Amino acid sequence: MTPDLHDRLTQPTEFLDYETDAVQAFIDHAVKDRAADRRTLAIELYYAVRDEVFYEVYGADLSPTGLKASHTATTKSGFCLHKSALYAAAVRALGIPSRLVYGDVRNHLASPRLIEHIGGDVFFHGLTQVHLDGRWIKATPVFNKILCKLYGMEALEFDGLTDSLYHPYAEGAGSMEFLTDHGAFDDVPYDFVIDAMRSRHPRFLSGPGTSTVAGGRLADEAKQGVRR
Repeated sequence: MTPDLHDRLTQPTEFLDYETDAVQAFIDHAVKDRAADRRTLAIELYYAVRDEVFYEVYGADLSPTGLKASHTATTKSGFCLHKSALYAAAVRALGIPSRLVYGDVRNHLASPRLIEHIGGDVFFHGLTQVHLDGRWIKATPVFNKILCKLYGMEALEFDGLTDSLYHPYAEGAGSMEFLTDHGAFDDVPYDFVIDAMRSRHPRFLSGPGTSTVAGGRLADEAKQGVRR
């Protein structure tokens, strides 16, 4: 990676606003020593985002403010779009280059009610790339461990060496399937993300607004069973 590219991909942005008190406090809580090696830091931040920010799809704020890393660090709630941005911001703050990746996936963690709102089993999905030891590695600190347990799924681990990408089901029953890769971005491509959500999942948004439908909790819906 050239010095210019490294500098660009470790800078704060509109959405990856790691200079804010909220993101800095999140980092201080997540890592034991900011001077540790980068792989250690990337792993510590991965598990902090995965398990300390609860995965919730209902009533999620998809406004420009709602998708900022600082907002997610404050609310400790969100889904893949929110959590991936927070992780990308947090690693950048510690000198680790990052980008955001978007794609379409099948076999996403979901309840029957959520699948009805989404309009099928193909979901628009967000994750993060981090640059460690001279190469890009995909990281998906999205589905927290408690929620995975409720849905009978294995939590997705990260070792900083290999991609953390294909979220597994329990007992070797397969994993998430990636259908389309929409590419990597230096910051949240807000218009692209919102257009994708509106076109793919119009029933998931609350009318013309930028919030998801309310009136539910994904954890409560685990008892309904998981459609795969």
